[in-house]
Amino acid sequence: MAGTLKGLRIIEIAGIGPGPFCAMMLADHGAEVIRVDRPEGDPLSANPLARSRKSIAIDIRKPEGAAVVRDLAKNADGLIEGNRPGVMERLGLGPDALLKENEKLVYGRMTGWGQTGPLAGAAGHDINYISLAGVLHGCGRADGPPTPPVNYLGDFGGGGMLLAFGMVSALLAVKNGAPGQVIDCAMTDGSALLTTMIWGMRAQGVWRDERGANLLDTGAHFYNTFRTRDGAWISIGSIEPKFYALLRDKLGLQARPEFDAQMDRAHWPALTEELRAIFLTKTRAQWCDLLEGTDVCFGPVLSMAEAPDHPHNAARRTFTDVGGVTQPAPAPRFSASRERTPTPPRAIGADTDEILMLAGCDAERIGSLRRAGIVR
Repeated sequence: MAGTLKGLRIIEIAGIGPGPFCAMMLADHGAEVIRVDRPEGDPLSANPLARSRKSIAIDIRKPEGAAVVRDLAKNADGLIEGNRPGVMERLGLGPDALLKENEKLVYGRMTGWGQTGPLAGAAGHDINYISLAGVLHGCGRADGPPTPPVNYLGDFGGGGMLLAFGMVSALLAVKNGAPGQVIDCAMTDGSALLTTMIWGMRAQGVWRDERGANLLDTGAHFYNTFRTRDGAWISIGSIEPKFYALLRDKLGLQARPEFDAQMDRAHWPALTEELRAIFLTKTRAQWCDLLEGTDVCFGPVLSMAEAPDHPHNAARRTFTDVGGVTQPAPAPRFSASRERTPTPPRAIGADTDEILMLAGCDAERIGSLRRAGIVR
């Protein structure tokens, strides 16, 4: 075990998406995370999101199974769950019950709508949460519909990563003498939080509440993606005047007066078309030779297959191989803590006996749980 969170024990009630992502982040940085899987299995158990932790297969819908989780939580630092509000309470595993037996427990709750509010009990997915938060409205080009950015903003940025931050914050508070507490992490709240800077720009009158008309949403000609001669794509982000001047220099546009008024929105559409024509004259590799590594603020748009092999990503070990599966490496990096090497996802229930003993179960109780089909 290595990492900044070494010594912490977290119970993860198996779920999908943001909950496992939070647990992965905590495990990546050294926490001992015990995944409570369903006996019938979970197709995500072989996903990189399940790396670096142990698995117990137990039916927590039955009182005997829930009792094991309660016993585990007595000696845990934290618990993560992603069920709808009220589900854990009906199982006897709600925060009131567990905090009564372990007052230092940090209880992390991951939902889309939150624990309260008119929609709290409704089903939903990333696309719905970021829609309600005012985030999806701004994703996409001016001539197209709102375009979901996969499920990066709700599930992961505004969900799992925010819960990981909340868990670490509350765990630090416990270390400093505070009691355990419940974290209500909602993807509507988290995805809205990610747009804080844009709300500030809107208040200043420099951001329009429409797609593809602004500085950072493909409205500007100097902050956009462009197709190259070979059908690939590149990205340009020459916002600052000196970077914009360098872009003009590299593209031979110094003598073109129409490019002088960089921030004149009225000229952005026409100048975007000018740049589109220019970037179609060379291949992506040729543009990389000319622009990559300069202060133009340039990057090739790489596919998932290409990204791990880029020299910069390779030098930083941004991606790693875990059990034959290429995946992002743990991040961020720490100067003094030894980096933890991820391990492949464990088979469902691979550590059941070990974890049952950790919960205080003797051989007789383990046998009884197996015979009753509570664990496997």
